[in-house]
Amino acid sequence: MLVPPPILTVTLNPTVDISLEVDRLKDEGKNRARVRSVQGGGGGINVARCVGRLGGSALALHTYGREVGQRLNRLLDEEGLTHQGIEIGSDTREAVVVAETYIWHSYHLVPPGPELSVFEQDRCADAIVSAAQRFPYLVLTGSVPPGLPDDFCARIVRRLDPSRTRVVLDIAGAQLREVLNVNVFAIRLDRREAAGLIGRPIECFADAQAANDLLLDAGSTGHAITTVAALGAVYSNTFFHHRISGPIPPSPARSDACAGDSLVGAFTYRLVTDADCLRACEYGVAAAAATVLRPGTEIFEPATVDALRRAVRTRRIDRRVPEHGFVQPVVAAEGP
Repeated sequence: MLVPPPILTVTLNPTVDISLEVDRLKDEGKNRARVRSVQGGGGGINVARCVGRLGGSALALHTYGREVGQRLNRLLDEEGLTHQGIEIGSDTREAVVVAETYIWHSYHLVPPGPELSVFEQDRCADAIVSAAQRFPYLVLTGSVPPGLPDDFCARIVRRLDPSRTRVVLDIAGAQLREVLNVNVFAIRLDRREAAGLIGRPIECFADAQAANDLLLDAGSTGHAITTVAALGAVYSNTFFHHRISGPIPPSPARSDACAGDSLVGAFTYRLVTDADCLRACEYGVAAAAATVLRPGTEIFEPATVDALRRAVRTRRIDRRVPEHGFVQPVVAAEGP
């Protein structure tokens, strides 16, 4: 008998990602490009891909529309990714990554995507809730289509039983602000969203701790993760902050297009394998570091993740004492 995957990912605004390479971009004439890859993308699809790359299983639930949507489905089928589509009336968006190979600098060009009708919005919400009730973990991630109500994600979370489905959120803008009034299992913030919440740039671990404090003190989640670019991330729970220092990569970074999705995918995968949240987040930091070594929208190699994981270092800070209080290395796993 087939065992259903334990993770459901949702992609409301997927893409067909076209990755191109040029030696050097010029502002006149034609830039002759090489096609590096063409694949389905969007936050939840990328997370499901990461879970599968690590040996786990996930179902990617996503919208699709018209000719580009059919191409998206075909690409996912050819890749062997387990997915389920929700049809809409407008074309799925296409995105482009252009990499200059002489310095490996990447440009990620992403259009807003199609606007959903009210009927399509309701159909998507019902499909997500119906599916999520069968899964221990739901990952809501990625951008949303233009015109979607600000509380769309919050309404979905309110309709779910938290004792049956743990929700992991990696969303932005108004969707994030609205969901702060609803308690979910875990929230991941990138630097931009975290800066918007605390009103200053996220430049160090202390800034990330402040963002996590805001989430925890508001009762939005019991597990907060804020990333600090190459420095790593801070994972916080009710009692402790954990400063997770990212490993020093063996080669220069090429693209950060899927780094955040890699962290979330590896984090959720490790939770399913019974790791505690801290260890899962450490693994996620290693996965993100491994992904930035890859060009375009390509994700990590598992062997690279395992190698970098051994170089990850964590320091624990008690949330109940001032910043200058006791700080110690973490040497033993902690419960979630």
